[in-house]
Amino acid sequence: MIQILVYSDSLTWGIIPETRKRLPFDERWPGVMENSLNAVTRRVRVIEDCLNGRRTVWDDPFKPGRNGKEGLAQRIEMHSPLALVMLMLGTNDFQFSHPYNNAWSSAQGIGALVAEIRSAPIEPGMPVPPVLIVCPPRIRAPRGGIAPKFSGAELRCNGFAAEYERVAADLGCHFFDAETATPVSAVDGVHLDADGHSKLGRALAEAARSIVELTGPS
Repeated sequence: MIQILVYSDSLTWGIIPETRKRLPFDERWPGVMENSLNAVTRRVRVIEDCLNGRRTVWDDPFKPGRNGKEGLAQRIEMHSPLALVMLMLGTNDFQFSHPYNNAWSSAQGIGALVAEIRSAPIEPGMPVPPVLIVCPPRIRAPRGGIAPKFSGAELRCNGFAAEYERVAADLGCHFFDAETATPVSAVDGVHLDADGHSKLGRALAEAARSIVELTGPS
């Protein structure tokens, strides 16, 4: 069985915009991706490690454990062997508590996470997994209850995809711009709705298929 780790935040956890409810696995993009891959190839297991509010390398002033760098190496050790790690983080880097963050700083945070993955204390002989950096869709004008938390984020995230792609190229990682598959939800301007999850899951299934050898017996 091939294992793919998805390391992300609420955009992948599946929060339904303007609610505290969660989409079921089959409707979240990792579930859509897993089902898509398993429909045409050998068994693939997608492991979700997605925490609401997770940043790349910054802390949340109100909730512990939102610094994505903390414990990442141990997660790689825990779930190895891994055929691929998908990193989709950065949206929360633009919350009000990080007023000086921009697209460049968020991309540097992603680079630090790649370094953690590659230095993880995995067992001898297990592969260091390739990394697919997924740039989240660009934040639109935040609306509703989360608007104060993301005040001005739509301006500070300008150049998001270009900076992520540059870091991916520098570090020899794969890259995918989620904006090419779906925009954020019109409901809150930050998260994904069910249709967005479906589109992104199908697109990332194709991306995974191009990176990992998925054919052959289970």
